[in-house]
Formats: sequence, structure tokens, C-alpha cells
Amino acid sequence: MPEKGSESNRGRGNVYKDKEKPTSIRESNITAAKAVADAVRTSLGPKGMDKMIQSPNGDVTITNDGATILNQMKVLHPSAKMLVELSKAQDIEAGDGTTSVVVIAGSLLDAASNLLAKGIHPTQISESFRRAAVKSAEILQGISKPIDLSNKEALMQSAITSLNSKVVSQYSSILAPIAVDAVMKVIDPAVATNVDLSDIKVIQQLGGTIEDTELVEGLVFSKKSAGSGGPSKVEKAKIGLIQFCLSPPKTDMENQVVVTDYSQMDRVLREERAYLLNLVKQIKKAGCNVLLIQKSILRDALSDLALHFLNKMKIMVIKDVEREDVEFICKSIGCRPIASIDHFLPENLASAELVEEVVAGTSKVVKVTGAANPGKTVSILVRGTNKMVLAEAERSIHDALCVMRCLVKQKALIAGGGAPEIEVACRLMEYSRTLTGMEAYCFRAFAEALEVIPSTLAENAGLNPISVVTELRNRHVQGETAAGINVRKGAITNILDENVVQPLLVSTSAIKLAAETVQSLLKIDDIVIATR
Repeated sequence: MPEKGSESNRGRGNVYKDKEKPTSIRESNITAAKAVADAVRTSLGPKGMDKMIQSPNGDVTITNDGATILNQMKVLHPSAKMLVELSKAQDIEAGDGTTSVVVIAGSLLDAASNLLAKGIHPTQISESFRRAAVKSAEILQGISKPIDLSNKEALMQSAITSLNSKVVSQYSSILAPIAVDAVMKVIDPAVATNVDLSDIKVIQQLGGTIEDTELVEGLVFSKKSAGSGGPSKVEKAKIGLIQFCLSPPKTDMENQVVVTDYSQMDRVLREERAYLLNLVKQIKKAGCNVLLIQKSILRDALSDLALHFLNKMKIMVIKDVEREDVEFICKSIGCRPIASIDHFLPENLASAELVEEVVAGTSKVVKVTGAANPGKTVSILVRGTNKMVLAEAERSIHDALCVMRCLVKQKALIAGGGAPEIEVACRLMEYSRTLTGMEAYCFRAFAEALEVIPSTLAENAGLNPISVVTELRNRHVQGETAAGINVRKGAITNILDENVVQPLLVSTSAIKLAAETVQSLLKIDDIVIATR
């Protein structure tokens, strides 16, 4: 008998020991994820700081885009990696608000750890957070204002709001109209429900300033035309895109040709010359005067002799066209890629008013404009003084384009400046009073966690976060749904009067995705290392 008892005691002891483990795992997960959230917290909002990221090969990136910072950060802890994935998900879903979503997730984890300390079960917290996120989306829907895509002014304001928190914020008045026009040109505003951003090609070109950035209705190649002596401007162009080599044919296998005397050598060279001349003549016969050549893995896809003939026949050549650009080129100007010389026929060519080589900064670019049957595509030529500014300008334009895409997906705007988060927090607080038991606790914690956005905005702008958030809460309780933090004036004003607006989709997806990530982190009670 005593032996049995001791065995059961031992079993009980094991159960007791294991009780500690899930708690410590949860704590370590929450701590790691909060560390990531704290890293990007300072870069939130128009007065947020920028991060300088140095890659192992010495490249430097300066940015305050949450998705870019987290993507390049070396994160080892598995739960911290979930926050990196979270910002990627927000980047795909909305394109903007990538910093906010991580900051909200960090704050919700903080709230969850306090609730866990009170002894509330993780499943109960996770279920309540899910309901609170759904309720938040309803509240945001209620305070949003519908928008018409023909109202260009409202679209511009939301693009400017997105650009104001970027490194290139002083150029927002130049970049915002470009983003709006680009999106409007690739969609039909009456029926569109989404925007395919691959129809808008952003080309970076070093030299000049961001003010020189322009929207081109047509194609831009960031390289000059090949060869010297060929035309640099072609009007009434006929454009052909080829995917075959303009060089003497070679056998598929390694081989050796033994030439015994010079006359044979001469014949080989003559044959090559005749072969190339024949190819070029066929190209000319089809009426082509601008030739695009796809990049090939073979070194001599375009031999010097062929280039000489093409230049002689006044055919402009642009070589090394990337394989992934072929689809965009075909869509833009309506040509077909030609895989062999037999198919080089006039019907496979595209027509354009003008193809010209223009000087841009330190090098040249080739612009194709006035296509006869253009597709719904545009190109944005971004200019900048150095690589870092250029890359950041490109990311900022991408964010502005994503904001436009959000408005096309869900045609509604809400105020910015921390106003929606405080409004949701106040409404959830009210709602939590109608609930009973643990759920009321969890809803209250969720509401308080959302206040992190306005308090971080205030902190980054050098204001006192506690007094600002208290006054903001007070204003919202009195019914001022659009009261937000005006970082320029350092006070609380009606943020809609300042034209600080953002798409509804950015906020709803941020709260929904952050809550989902926190739910999945709370459900984890053990980390198992896989063998392979």
C-alpha cells in the first residue's frame, strides 16, 4: 500500500512541476514579441524617428516603414518572428499601417500578460479578444465616411496623410498626386473593386531630386539604347520584342571545328556575316524600327556585328530587357514577344508615337509614349540624389499606392491622428459595462490596449502622453468622434479639419490581424524543437 501511495504522490509531483512550464513559455513568448514591438514603436507617426539598417554586406537602408524594418531585422525567437509575419500580412492586406499593427499587437500582449497574472485562462482571454476585435470593426464602420472615387481631393488627402510619416514627407504634395493619378489610370473608377499594383511600374533613377519624379503614360527603360551611331529618337515607331539571339548559331554540345587553311576560315566568317545580315533584313522588312531584346543567359545574345547592321539600318536597339518585364511591356504597348525570326511579322509589332532617349541624372533612360493601343498601365520614374533616398521614395510611393488600393477595395475614410483608436476604446469601455464575468475584464483590457496608438503618437511628438490621452478620452466621451492629436500644433483638434484621413481598411485590418496574432500566441503552451 505505501508504495502505491508514494507512486501517486510522485505522479502528482510531476503534474505540479509541469504547471510552471506553459506559464514560463507564454511569458517568454510575450516578452520576445513585445521587444520587437518596442523596437518599431518610436517610428510611428509623422514625428516618428527613422531607423538605419546595415546589412551584412555593408548596404545601408534608412527607413521608418515598419514592414521594411522588421523584414531586415535579424529575429531569432519564433514568437518574435510571428510579429514580423504580422507586419508582412498587413503590408499585403492594406499596404500601410505596418508599424501600427505591430505596436497594437505588442500592447495587446501586455494587456494579456496582466490578465494572465490575475489568473484568467488563456483560452478565455483569446476568445474575448476575438469578440472585441469584431466589435471594434463594427465601431470603426459606424464612424467611417463613405467616399466617391471621383472625389480626387479626398483621395489626395489620404495619400498625403500616408506620406507625411515618411522620410520624404516634405515632398508629399508632389508624390501624392502622382500616386492618385497612377491608380486612376489603371482602373475604371465606376466598377473597380481592386487594383493590381503590378500594372504600375516604379523605376528608380539616380540623379536629380525627388521633385523630378514623374508619371509616364507608357514605358520607361532605365538603360540607354545599345550601340553607337544608331538613332536616339524614333517617331512613328514600330516596336518588336524578340526572345531569340542575334548572333551566329552554335551547336548545343561542346564541339571543335578544325580549320586547316585560311580560305575555310574566311568562308565561316562570310557565312556568319550573311546569316546575320539576313536576320537583320527580315527585321527591317517587317517595318520594325525599335527592337527590344530580352536578356539572355548567353553572353553574346546580340553580337557586335548584328548591332552594327541594326544601327546602319537606323533601328533603335534596347537590349537586356528582363524576363519579368516582358508581360508588362506587352500589356503596355500591345506587342507580342517573338520567339523566332519566322514569326517576326508586322502584326506582332506594336506602334507608338515616340520612342526617345532622354538624359536623366547621370545616365539616360528610354521613354516610349503614345502607344497606338495602350493597355491600362503606367510607369513612375522616381529620381533621387542617392540610393538610400531613392529606395525610401520608392517605398513611400508604394505605401501611397496601397492606400489608394484600400480606398478602391473599401470606399470609406476615417479620421487619423489616433482618433479612431480612442473612439473604439471609449465605445468598448461602455460596452464592457453591459458584460459580466471575465469577459468584461478582457474587453476593458482590450480597450485600454488600443490607447497605445495615441499615446505613442503624443510621445513621439514630444508631448505628455498621459495628459494628451486623458484629454482625448474626455473629448470622445463628450461625443467629438473626430478629435485627434495634431502633432504640428502639439494640441488636440478636430483632425478632419486638418485633412488627416486614412482608409477604413487600414485600421480595421490592423486591429483584426493584431488580435489574431495575439490569440495564436496565447494558445501556445510549449515550444518543441523539431529533429529535422
